[in-house]
Amino acid sequence: MKAPRLLLSDLYAFSPNRETLGATAYYLIKKNGNILIDSPPWTEEIKQFLEAQGGIKWFYLTHRGGISKHIKEIQKIFNCEIVIQEQEAYLLPDVTVTSFENEITLRDQTQGIWTPGFSPGSSCLYDNAHGGILFSGRHLLPDQNGLIKPLHTAKTFHWQRQLKSVQILGDRFNEHTLKYICPAANTGFLRGQGFVCDAYHQLIQ
Repeated sequence: MKAPRLLLSDLYAFSPNRETLGATAYYLIKKNGNILIDSPPWTEEIKQFLEAQGGIKWFYLTHRGGISKHIKEIQKIFNCEIVIQEQEAYLLPDVTVTSFENEITLRDQTQGIWTPGFSPGSSCLYDNAHGGILFSGRHLLPDQNGLIKPLHTAKTFHWQRQLKSVQILGDRFNEHTLKYICPAANTGFLRGQGFVCDAYHQLIQ
């Protein structure tokens, strides 16, 4: 198991998690509380890494596919707040969950945004650091050319809603507020970079 990879000064990416179909989870380090985005592979080494960085205040799940069987254990260890859009909160009956409808603010600079389409409760997490980072879950993914876009797959819940959600994000941000996108899958198509740059212009295209 590879150690978490430092992408930006306060942002790590974990190795793809087989339990969540090869999804990539992220860890954002903040003075007023660290944020884990989706479920990383759960090992003693990962646990120790998270403890050494100051633990987890919020555990944000971008979609049902980001849920692992270790959620309850992680919450018990770190006493973290698990955040998920309300339409998928029922999938976590054994843990204490904070759910939201359209948006939720974790702190002044960090918001969860409901972006249905890939799944009913699919959402993105936005943080304004580094010119703006959007953790897009499986709502927006890189294609084989490394370009970010919604991808219509067999698992897509509602394609037209997904396209509408992309438009909502395009209207919300601009070139000064959205610089990076960190997707939850297909990260191998990013050619080792680990994130999508020039994110806003790719989003509106």
